[in-house]
Amino acid sequence: MRREQWCLAVPKREAEQTRRRLLEEGLLDRRLKPRPEGDAVLLPVTEEVAGAVRCGFEPVPEQVVLPRHELVGGIAIMQDDDPEAARVLLASRPSLHTVLFPESPVEGEYRTRRFAVLAGIPTTRTRVTEYGLRFDVDLALAYFSARLATERQRILEDMEEGERVLDMFAGVGPFAITLARKAGIVVAADLNPAAVHLLVHNIALNRAANVIPMLADAAHLARLGFAPFDRIIMNLPMAAPQFLATAAGLCRGGGTIHLYALQEEEGEYLPLIRAVTSGEVTERVVRTYSPGKWHAVYDITVKKEGC
Repeated sequence: MRREQWCLAVPKREAEQTRRRLLEEGLLDRRLKPRPEGDAVLLPVTEEVAGAVRCGFEPVPEQVVLPRHELVGGIAIMQDDDPEAARVLLASRPSLHTVLFPESPVEGEYRTRRFAVLAGIPTTRTRVTEYGLRFDVDLALAYFSARLATERQRILEDMEEGERVLDMFAGVGPFAITLARKAGIVVAADLNPAAVHLLVHNIALNRAANVIPMLADAAHLARLGFAPFDRIIMNLPMAAPQFLATAAGLCRGGGTIHLYALQEEEGEYLPLIRAVTSGEVTERVVRTYSPGKWHAVYDITVKKEGC
């Protein structure tokens, strides 16, 4: 409903400059929305100033403060167990169908979490769209991080056409299927049967015919007789470093390993990397994980004797 208030009519070309001046002087009524009127803009003011007239304005909608959350497709994961705030969050975004609260950290050999449904449809399954690709995800069955979307694109941009890629901890396939856009072949392995089931589904969903899914323990991949890979993805932040020697053995000299790890100090895993290869290493912070701990990636160029 419109409210009547004092306002100044100013030419459109002068509207922004005048708005800033009124704001600095404390005269702009920020509760009401400025509106166009022919070749002019009507700016609501808090009191009767020179040249002011009375006009009707629409009020500015109240800003709803949303609870802290992470979006994964149509699911919001809240950081607090607050059903009332969850209902507010669900109503704020038409694309949301469920709000969850994690009842456990990422745990176990399958990297999963337990969730409570705070609002919406009682499910942990959703579809994520990322740079034109689609991934069906079940957060209770397989780990997935939407926050690594730009990281996946960074690696894709660094790749050469036709590379041989190994994803040692593929999950539902976000890295493997993204990198398949340039790769000649991608071997995507995971120990979690539920993750591999979704991986196979997502390969078909995105028609990524050059991705080979495998139900396999990363520790045993070296026994399978693969030709050396050009690039290896190690996205198992809590445990990937312990498989670095295996990855180095599977990578060609001059190839690249992307090692993702949770760490509390800069360069925490450099001694381990140096024990495996003397090649070039670049360290980057991907995101903050928790107070005093962050998710880092080491881009490692593998150097082998005679290379």
